[in-house]
Amino acid sequence: MNGAACGKVILIGEHAAVYGVPALAAGIDRGVRARATPAAQTRLRVPAWGFEVTLDAEARADEEPLARAMRTLASATGGGPWDVEAEVELPPGGGLGCSAALGVAVARAIDPGVSAAELLRRADAWERVFHGSPSGVDAAVAASGGCVVFEKGKGVRPVHVGRPLVLVVGSTGIASSTKSMVDGVARLRERRTAVVDKSFEAIRTLSSNATLAVEAGDVAALGQLLDLCQMLLGGLLVSTPEIEQMCASARKAGAYGAKLTGGGGGGSVIALVEDDALAQRVLSAWSDDGYFGFVTRVERESMAAAVRREMAHASAQTEPAP
Repeated sequence: MNGAACGKVILIGEHAAVYGVPALAAGIDRGVRARATPAAQTRLRVPAWGFEVTLDAEARADEEPLARAMRTLASATGGGPWDVEAEVELPPGGGLGCSAALGVAVARAIDPGVSAAELLRRADAWERVFHGSPSGVDAAVAASGGCVVFEKGKGVRPVHVGRPLVLVVGSTGIASSTKSMVDGVARLRERRTAVVDKSFEAIRTLSSNATLAVEAGDVAALGQLLDLCQMLLGGLLVSTPEIEQMCASARKAGAYGAKLTGGGGGGSVIALVEDDALAQRVLSAWSDDGYFGFVTRVERESMAAAVRREMAHASAQTEPAP
């Protein structure tokens, strides 16, 4: 049995989404594929990370987070045991929804008939192991793909992409814990409630305007909104010198706008560009500064369709020949 899920970028709405502000997010063409086969004991393998764990009959106090997450998922499914191998194309701790994509792909692999609502419930339980109180946007986009507006407690609403978006995604090389960054913003909000809530409301306005820009295909306006959002995120103390350097280099290379994506504190940066030629200029500028990245696109067609095709293709390849 096979499952697949998308990675994601948040265009506008980090941290504010935890407090009910709509976030604009998009699936990217890198993600996770998982294959599950019946076994004597449940085992999870992620070769790209050199990770392998076999679940004991009883949970241990020192069990690794991935093992605890897998146990949570197996318990929710009620079947098994399984031998699960996952092919991961996303860096962990990079703000690209790696853990959510892994959870969704594994959940689909061990229970291909799971409903959309139950899939999100299981993915949320998986995510809580890593992030404590996640907004839910990562799991929602991993499951649905495409460009969406996510609002906590209300799920996702598809957004029409008026013009394909060319994004350059770069890594600071510093892994970041979403949970620690969310906790940090919560502590800041306790001390400076009015200031932080004002920033959240400004992000709400940016998210709404960015959605309109995506629908209209106005990439120049969207780039300006990304820059404004980065300023607000800096005020929430989730940016870093590396993130600021990467954003500045991208803008100097010709990007419409650039910002962190995800929890901040490291992780990844996105830069919106006009075309592949400019994308290569941004990558070159980052390389000169010691950073690396890749190019991805947000297409008009929902990526959910691509995910379904990928799952169907993977399943067909595992079926015995007639």
